[in-house]
Amino acid sequence: MVKYVLGEKGSGKTKWLIDNANEEMKNGNGNVIFIDVEDDHIYSLDYSVRLINITNYKINTLRSLYGFLCGVVAMDYDIEKIYVDSVYKIITMTGEELEVLDKELEEIGKEYEVEFFLNIDFTMANAPEFVKKKAFQVER
Repeated sequence: MVKYVLGEKGSGKTKWLIDNANEEMKNGNGNVIFIDVEDDHIYSLDYSVRLINITNYKINTLRSLYGFLCGVVAMDYDIEKIYVDSVYKIITMTGEELEVLDKELEEIGKEYEVEFFLNIDFTMANAPEFVKKKAFQVER
């Protein structure tokens, strides 16, 4: 239920997220949420994808990010996918902290049948092992 999008800066991680969110909106039955640190992608996303600019909500810790994502899930029981772009621009985190978030999101994802896609600042070479098992590497 939690998947990671990895790659070097400029490799196309955001484009991958946008393309997949748009595709899911066309083919899925539920709602799709795209969380970003800016509003620039509003014209790249299908009009039915809900874009949320997370910087409007003063998220600055892993706990607040988790609470925010739980609130998003709680607001709409028809959500199928949540795409989070540039988590590393929102908060700083260690691999251990990310692992805690991963476990919590897995539980929420299973309970409410929601998939989370997180763009994080790792490549396959430097990602923690638990991330590598659930990751897509985007290449230029």
